[in-house]
Amino acid sequence: MKRLLSWLYLPTMLLGLWLLLNDSLSPGNIALGGVLALFFGWASQALRPVRARPRKPLVALKLLWRVAVDVFNSNLEVARIIWLGPRDIAPGFLKIPIKLKDPHGLAVLSCIVTYTPGTVWAEFAEEEALLTLHVLDLRDEDYWIHKIQDDYERPLREIFE
Repeated sequence: MKRLLSWLYLPTMLLGLWLLLNDSLSPGNIALGGVLALFFGWASQALRPVRARPRKPLVALKLLWRVAVDVFNSNLEVARIIWLGPRDIAPGFLKIPIKLKDPHGLAVLSCIVTYTPGTVWAEFAEEEALLTLHVLDLRDEDYWIHKIQDDYERPLREIFE
């Protein structure tokens, strides 16, 4: 039963999106959306050979809060740089060793880094487990290594591995 419910998650979301975009709850739209949602939910199974098994929802909520605060603070810092003009900013690339192996965790980490203004995920060398990160104002490399490894990677490892 649990497996069936987890499989119906994507079709339910697709049906909801279909009805929202069509702005109609007519029986025809519900039937067509339901058929399409079930078909595309089934067809997409081949595209995801590795299933995500997230655990520890409390850790995930703490991570979500941490990311929201960091995105807010980064927005303020980047806005300050733009409005006040370039002071002594030092953009640069940084290589950070990463222990996270789960592809879903790495995808979430890449989203976190990319969503945060002033940072961009540049490369991940899987063989060396090195993340290359571009930072708009790279003054303290140790700060960024600590930030990525302790604030983001550690909770993601708890959630996905």
